[in-house]
Amino acid sequence: MNYTEIGLKCGIEIHQQLEGKKLFCNCPTKLRDDEPHFTIKRKLRAVAGEHGEIDVAAKQEQLKDKTFLYQGYFDSTCLVETDSEPPHEISSEALYTALQFCKMVKARVSPIVQVMRKTVVDGSNTSGFQRTALLSRGGELDTSEGKVRIENISLEEDSCKNISESQNEKVYRLDRLGIPLIEIGTAPDIKTPEQCQETAKKIGLLLRSLPGVKRGLGTIRQDVNVSVREGERIEIKGAQDLKMIPTLVELEIKRQLELVKISKELNGKKLNPIQIHDLTKLLNESTSKIIKNTTDKNGKILAIKLNDFAGLVGRELQPNYRVGSEFSGRAKAAAGVGGIFHSDELPNYGITAEEVALISKELKCKEKDAFILVADKEVKAQVALNAVHHRATELFYGVIREVRKANPDGTTSFMRLISGADRMYPETDVPLIRPDLSIVKVPETLEEKIKRYQKSLKLSADLANFIAKSDKMVLFEELVKKHPKIKTAFIAETLISTTLDIKRKYELDPEKLTEDNFRQLFQYLDEEKIHKDIIIDVMIDMIKGKFDLKNYATISTEELHAKIKEVVEKNKGASQGALMGLCMKALAGKASGQFIAEELKRILEK
Repeated sequence: MNYTEIGLKCGIEIHQQLEGKKLFCNCPTKLRDDEPHFTIKRKLRAVAGEHGEIDVAAKQEQLKDKTFLYQGYFDSTCLVETDSEPPHEISSEALYTALQFCKMVKARVSPIVQVMRKTVVDGSNTSGFQRTALLSRGGELDTSEGKVRIENISLEEDSCKNISESQNEKVYRLDRLGIPLIEIGTAPDIKTPEQCQETAKKIGLLLRSLPGVKRGLGTIRQDVNVSVREGERIEIKGAQDLKMIPTLVELEIKRQLELVKISKELNGKKLNPIQIHDLTKLLNESTSKIIKNTTDKNGKILAIKLNDFAGLVGRELQPNYRVGSEFSGRAKAAAGVGGIFHSDELPNYGITAEEVALISKELKCKEKDAFILVADKEVKAQVALNAVHHRATELFYGVIREVRKANPDGTTSFMRLISGADRMYPETDVPLIRPDLSIVKVPETLEEKIKRYQKSLKLSADLANFIAKSDKMVLFEELVKKHPKIKTAFIAETLISTTLDIKRKYELDPEKLTEDNFRQLFQYLDEEKIHKDIIIDVMIDMIKGKFDLKNYATISTEELHAKIKEVVEKNKGASQGALMGLCMKALAGKASGQFIAEELKRILEK
């Protein structure tokens, strides 16, 4: 595909979580899975922005009329998260890390920063808005296909963690709300799907060079913006897998080109006004499970006709994704229905050919007409069909600006319309920020760090790469500096390889090992209170919460040799395997099994 010919424009937004405290309070940023201590219930409503208009996306969310439940913890949730107290001063630690990134990409930092409120009515923030501060503009990245400009770098708070959702309510957890995020947005300078992937990777590597960023699964999120010459900007949220970014871009290009083609086919035609028909009695004897379940619950089977849409509703826009999927996405988003039926896919789902003929006759469908069916509560079905008809009207205009969710297969599904400027207004509870760039030091990049680990610390290329990109990097540097007697490679292997071995071989969770556990471990090694050969046993006990130094007190090699010799002499005639078991029991925690086996072999061979 010639991307220049189709006028591809592509940009990317990166959201990176930061370490430390939350952005506007002193609560910790650790995510929790234990049972919450309390739950609060809220309803959120859209309000006018600073221009006096209510944002379209906020209006759409309010129409769903959902109740929101927020779970929290007394020891790690405060009144700021529950929106019962104004925000505190912005985190200086988070601000410093964000300014470091600004300097790394040579962005122009604003001398005065105003925190803004961004309206959010999907329940993901208790206040109904997200606080965000634009720090800088400008800056650029070099890629193999040319420079990509950085349009904006912001510091903002993360949203609540989504726990569950039903038709009437959403359950969120407050542990993620308020975690600091750096948001980096590029200009639409990206020319190909592959360059989009490269840009995301480069920004990710720069971010991981910063000591103050979180590492691990879910700490970085990518959103991709895509448009073609006759299309519109589509924002694809949740592009988690870097490998899938080219596929996401390619399939969105395909979707937009198909929608442009459809709009040209519809040129000169006119969609009939919406007229909703009640087919509940007509389909009362249907054996379709969905229809039967709906009528059993006193729901309604409602339908609309779409003139000249026969064959069009089933048109594929992406693999296994059709115009009918577009209609279904809008119906689900607007009314919370399970989905729709359309004539291009029927007979199917228990609806027979005879029933299709009856529906067509009732709606007075001609050969080129299509129909849409929704089975749900009457009001929800009406809202859903209105949303479908509106989406059908939009097809005459080509591509509509939307926010879409990235699916694992590279396709996308509708989330909401793109928000406008009416979504933003100033945060009056946080004072203006005046960044001091004179105190901000630019850290070495990840590539520079990896080279230094290999050259100065004598790590192998693989180990240097692993430790530099891991969430243990800062701890590694601290331990290397504090314990010069211990080999740097051993420290790195303990933090990376040994923890993985514990997970694989012993099915234990190494995440339970805290940084203080590792500090204690290497302190004991440095003081020769424990032997490095039994470090894995110490770590296992630490994970289980039963570590006791007395059980691991070291003894000299001479004492070990004497103990093993004593066991052999007391058990003459015993097999080597039996002697090994007795030695392990006698020397539990004093030496590794490998060391004991080697000593035992030497004694037996004499």
